Amino acid sequence: MNGRERFLEVMKFNKSVRSMKWEFGYWGQTVNNWYDEGLPRKEYPSIPTEITTPTSTLYTKAWTCQGGKVLPNGIPVMAGGLYWPTQGFPLDHDVRRYFNMDYTQVMVDVNLLFDPMFEVKTLDDTDERLTYVDIDGVKRIFLKEEATIPSSVEWPIQDWDTWNKLKNERMNLKDISGRFPKNWKQLVEEYKNRDYPLALGGYPQGLFGTLAHLVGYEKLFYMYYDDPQLVHDILSTFTDVWLAVYSEVLDQVEIDHIHFWEDISAGKGSMVSLDVVREFMLPYYKKVIAFLKARGVDIIFVDTDGDCNALIPLFVSAGVTGMYPFETHCGMDIVKVRKEYPDLQILGGVPKSEITKGKARIDEILKPVEAVLKTGGYIPFGDHFIPPDVPWEEFKYYRNKLNGMIDAMGD
Repeated sequence: MNGRERFLEVMKFNKSVRSMKWEFGYWGQTVNNWYDEGLPRKEYPSIPTEITTPTSTLYTKAWTCQGGKVLPNGIPVMAGGLYWPTQGFPLDHDVRRYFNMDYTQVMVDVNLLFDPMFEVKTLDDTDERLTYVDIDGVKRIFLKEEATIPSSVEWPIQDWDTWNKLKNERMNLKDISGRFPKNWKQLVEEYKNRDYPLALGGYPQGLFGTLAHLVGYEKLFYMYYDDPQLVHDILSTFTDVWLAVYSEVLDQVEIDHIHFWEDISAGKGSMVSLDVVREFMLPYYKKVIAFLKARGVDIIFVDTDGDCNALIPLFVSAGVTGMYPFETHCGMDIVKVRKEYPDLQILGGVPKSEITKGKARIDEILKPVEAVLKTGGYIPFGDHFIPPDVPWEEFKYYRNKLNGMIDAMGD
């Protein structure tokens, strides 16, 4: 059974099939630490240098501004649980091979934002920081010593005037051919012959996430109340673009699942009221999901951090079938979630920071994981990127123990 077949069976709650062996990902400093602590270095993660689409290569200018040969401490390294390619992040190989884990899920590389993309423009470049405009039209600052995801400081959508200009110049529905990368024909051939799960969507596509990404969180919170028609017009336009692109993709490639990126919840719940979710998100969710399910895409994931307990029933009502990464320190309990939503596909849910606390604590945090594994429809991994304070020896114990649990559940 290859990775794609296994993934689809796990998502069908087939309990005779073992789950996927994935991690959400690791911070760059974490991986560098592990090499120093004994991880065999055979294929160092490679930072992509070519800019293709916003789906896969946002932030590439920042990650490569210092050469791109060594992992910046704050760059995420992909490991299967979070799709790849995305955001110019590299893909891990050495950790995966050390533990005989499964290859990543892959995201279709297609432009879901503006076409034509904005030209990358350097505004200021010093020893300390890079200030630039990215391919999504967002002005960002990248602090070179911290080397984490760049901070957005100016956004392309401010009001009706800026939106109408963008809509007229960069949201053309009559010809979507420019939204596909130059190597699209080659990608289609690869996708058709794949042995891994293939997804649509990804960062920053979402019915909250895209607006927050292009408007800014604070301005968006006001916009819901001050100018709801503008919000609806933005969402309606993007929805039409996404459906047009997805229709073309699905005419050429069979897709396994879709990821909506929202990050709508924080440490103590949703960042917007549930009424806002119902009015501004659910109608568009239902439209997109109905289209996808009619075309045979039945696995619908939502990515949101934080405490999303109150949001789960709303997403489920719109047709969402799975969620991740279930951050435990924000109150997410995968055993409780499984009891309340027995048909929900669950990914993540392992308290990443607890791995530092030794074997006894690792044994303890994996007990609920084992319980949910027995119910099916679950892919366990750290509830976000594994942090740098997790030593290689503790991670090895955790991952070997988790792999053993996964193997015990099926073939």
